[in-house]
Amino acid sequence: MSKKRYVQVGLGGRSRMFTSAILGDFSSLAELVAICDTNQGRMDFFNRQITEGEHEAIPTYKADQFDRMIAEKKPDTVIVTTGPDATHSDYICRAMELGCDVVTEKPMTTDEVRCRKILETQKKTGRNVQVSFNYRYAPPRSQLKELIQAGEIGEVLSIDFAWLLNTSHGADYFRRWHRNRKNSGSLLVHKSTHHFDLVNWWIDDAPEEVFCHGTRKFYTPETAKQRGLEKHGERCLTCPVKEKCQFYLDITEGHFKDYYYDCEKEDGYFRDRCVFGEEIDIFDNMSVSVKYRRGAVLSYLLHAYSPYEGYRIAFNGTKGRLEHHACENTYISGDGTVPGELEKGNTSITLIREFSAPESIEVRTGTGGHGGGDPILLTDMFDPNAPADPLKRKAGTRDGAYSILIGVAAYHSIDQHKPINVDALLNGERL
Repeated sequence: MSKKRYVQVGLGGRSRMFTSAILGDFSSLAELVAICDTNQGRMDFFNRQITEGEHEAIPTYKADQFDRMIAEKKPDTVIVTTGPDATHSDYICRAMELGCDVVTEKPMTTDEVRCRKILETQKKTGRNVQVSFNYRYAPPRSQLKELIQAGEIGEVLSIDFAWLLNTSHGADYFRRWHRNRKNSGSLLVHKSTHHFDLVNWWIDDAPEEVFCHGTRKFYTPETAKQRGLEKHGERCLTCPVKEKCQFYLDITEGHFKDYYYDCEKEDGYFRDRCVFGEEIDIFDNMSVSVKYRRGAVLSYLLHAYSPYEGYRIAFNGTKGRLEHHACENTYISGDGTVPGELEKGNTSITLIREFSAPESIEVRTGTGGHGGGDPILLTDMFDPNAPADPLKRKAGTRDGAYSILIGVAAYHSIDQHKPINVDALLNGERL
């Protein structure tokens, strides 16, 4: 069987899961025939890494050579892992127009205009797009899907969902390109797309109406002043008060140095901007209410400055209640640790059937990133003989669209101080 040919565009922190899979466990099924990035230094570092082992260097192309790369390397599939997120749609659409299928990191895109363009291009070209929602594949989250799908609590009527980002992981979004909505769509899109997709998938329904409040009250100049950091600089590296700042990040060491600090001279991107900067325009407190087509309502909270990382969710149904709690290990994107790894012994599932005592469900565990979901997702993605999946975890453009459109509707709701109809964002189209 011939190997499937892949190219990858974007070599930031989230690219490694895919490149490592193709060069490693799935090398007999897949071949990485080219890489593409805006920064040649980052691509050169990638090649230095892999040639230290058993791999040959991968051909490199700058971003403005994307069409040439497709013409010369003739890939079957383009993997899109670019940052900022607002660039995803450009590569997704162009790849389809040039005859390729696409695998894209979440979020699929950041606003309704780009979303409509992706949907229209897919209709026109007939190409396949897979969105890598690895959270679906984590064993505990798959368990919830099984319990709900089996009718253990009847029809789901409401969901209470709180996600807490800590002052390591959460703060990091305020250092990077994510800090501006034009790049990320805010955390309501960049981060919450994972969470909204989970709810959509868990209850097998589509969002209808969204209302949201959002504020920035922690990562502000006022907070810096309260902490005696009012004379902070633009970035950690040259900050005059870095010795007393608990949010200081040293990008001259480890993975940060190789991927970011050493590459600054080429594109001027600073990975360590101050988390209290004036120019930040995303929220650190978000409260979202979502009404679903079949009548369920979601109450969702995200905040980005918690002393611990994790989430709590409860589903209230016509026959009972299902509760799930998890804590995640602390990490900073790109620091070399496993992202989204669940803390051992700190995850629970409780089923409370109508007129019955709470029942503790033994939680399944897995190894790897995002709660053990990454390895299962990669098998589903790269192995054509992956087992059939009754949970339907593989996500396409419909899933990608509805996950981001809740976040898009949410930030429009904040701006306009009113509820936002989701279908209106698609000009009345229902997917």
